[in-house]
Amino acid sequence: MLLQNKNAIIYGAGGSLGGAVAKALAVAGAKVFLTGRTLAPLQIVADEIIALGGLAEVAQVDAFNADAIKQHIATVLKTAGTLDISFNAVGVDVKQGVPLVDLSANDFVEPVTATLRTRFLTATAAGRVMAEQGSGVILFLTATPGGIGYPYTGGFAAACCAVESFSSNLASEVGQYGVRVVNIRSGGSPDSRVFADAIKDRPEVMAMVLKQMEADTMLKKLPLMADIANTAVFLVSDLAGNITGVTIDVTGGTTAALNYRSNPEVRKTARPKFEKD
Repeated sequence: MLLQNKNAIIYGAGGSLGGAVAKALAVAGAKVFLTGRTLAPLQIVADEIIALGGLAEVAQVDAFNADAIKQHIATVLKTAGTLDISFNAVGVDVKQGVPLVDLSANDFVEPVTATLRTRFLTATAAGRVMAEQGSGVILFLTATPGGIGYPYTGGFAAACCAVESFSSNLASEVGQYGVRVVNIRSGGSPDSRVFADAIKDRPEVMAMVLKQMEADTMLKKLPLMADIANTAVFLVSDLAGNITGVTIDVTGGTTAALNYRSNPEVRKTARPKFEKD
């Protein structure tokens, strides 16, 4: 098993993506410590992991509180001995769908500040422990706006860019102690809770939105939560032992090109011309 004898703390493990990554790490052999502000959703994930034969513990931890984070890490070290993986999937409210020129300063800045605060607190707390033990992986997660201009995403785009910058800078500092820091950039998973709720509330609108998002990818399909979780397992394993300080793009190619222009209809009419004048 890739992650046998590894101990992982997942912040925001009650969310759909946090839970998916936690389950994938557990299936790969890691013991996962699931944290969040509410115990009920954490216990659901833990029960699913245990039913699969994995190891999981839950704890109520405020990932915006430095003391709570440190105290929980101390508990993990006391019972497990090491902290090998730290992953923050804590969600932050953000106002989207509004042009930046019509957005208030608070609506733009607050999600950036909140996103960075919790990532900074959990990552640096883990980084100190990992540096002392000489190993460990800190994992982050952002989305498509971190790599390309994406209209009407408000402060979410700035938050993604900030996390990616923080990730690479932290990696440059802790790498000398044997600690890796990697970020995954997701294209948005249609099977995640956020999308599922939106599809339930506005099925016709979301059908059009998802169609447009799929058209923006090179593969003409969006990554599912399993794609993100499987990437996470690889990145925190020894197979990725020399990967650090970078963002791994799992957007289906969305951030690399204007992919909506690539479709069968355009192909029939837009042929490259190489004829000489």
